[in-house]
Amino acid sequence: MDGLDEEDATDPNLGWVRRTGVMARAVALVRGVRNASRAVWRRFLRRRPRISRPFTILITGATTGIGYALARRLLGSPHRLVLTARKSSMGRFAKLGIEASDRVCLLPLDVTIARERAELVEHIEARWGGVDVLVNNAGLSFRSALEHMTEADLLQQMATNYLGPMELTRLVLPHMRGQHFGKIVNVSSVGGMTAMPTMSAYSASKFALEGASESLWYEVRPFGVFVTLVRPGFVHSDGFEKVRYTAAGDTSLRTPEDPYHRHYLNMSELVEALMTITFFGPDDVAETIHDVIDAKNPPLRVAGTWDAHLFDALRRLLPARLYYRFLYSTLPRVWEWGDLHPANGSLPPSARSGRSVAPKAPPELP
Repeated sequence: MDGLDEEDATDPNLGWVRRTGVMARAVALVRGVRNASRAVWRRFLRRRPRISRPFTILITGATTGIGYALARRLLGSPHRLVLTARKSSMGRFAKLGIEASDRVCLLPLDVTIARERAELVEHIEARWGGVDVLVNNAGLSFRSALEHMTEADLLQQMATNYLGPMELTRLVLPHMRGQHFGKIVNVSSVGGMTAMPTMSAYSASKFALEGASESLWYEVRPFGVFVTLVRPGFVHSDGFEKVRYTAAGDTSLRTPEDPYHRHYLNMSELVEALMTITFFGPDDVAETIHDVIDAKNPPLRVAGTWDAHLFDALRRLLPARLYYRFLYSTLPRVWEWGDLHPANGSLPPSARSGRSVAPKAPPELP
């Protein structure tokens, strides 16, 4: 889905081999034609509104994916930029050719650590007065069936994709409210409007971000502060290579006898295919965010890619019962999912022994 901009590329997850062939070349050709036409549109035909003054823009997760694409676009603008990454990723800025200057500040930030959030905002306020535009972009994605998630995994997912962005927003709001202007751009996902199997925790974090952003939209609009959710769909990037598998999930993926093996295998293949053949890349989503920053009155929700429009239209137009049945029927080889014919090693002891075992009585409640 959306770019996962703060994951370490060395994370010990399953590696993917990119497919090549006639279809891949055809898609590459179409993508090239499309990019050329968009370049002509951006360079010669589109008119951007004049910016009355430069903004101080804070972008989290700015070393890869959408965050880096947005930073690169804004480097040529008059805005002051605060670009962040985790301490372990700060070296990437130099490799990407991004250096600190009188209007570019590079600072470490783990959005899940309260002290780092507070020190970051204090530094910006001391240097430039405060944050005018906050782009909550840094993200994390676990691909795991719920049974394979631990409480720590769930908390880490929510802390990165929901609690961290909300806490940063809380810290920058006093300045925005005081000057009666500000923009908060939260990078959501189609995973925030429709859930997918093996991604319950990720969808939960994005659903939470969407709900909180909608509430915040009402709260801060009277103060001249705008809140926008940018919802990318499938983006042509290396994001699918950086998802995290829990220990149990990784074992299931590599064990054909596991009841959830098909869930992981087929969903991973589907996501890889969609993110490889899509015409949209991080630059397209970055362009959308740039438009939101420049817009006078940006809307609450903005589609980052065309498939986000498609998912939104399906959800609006189809009755709920039909909508869920339709999505279920489109899951890859879903008829093979489930523990219908498990290998002997994955059967419960009672089934392997060939005799029934009476269930234990539940413990008495106090």
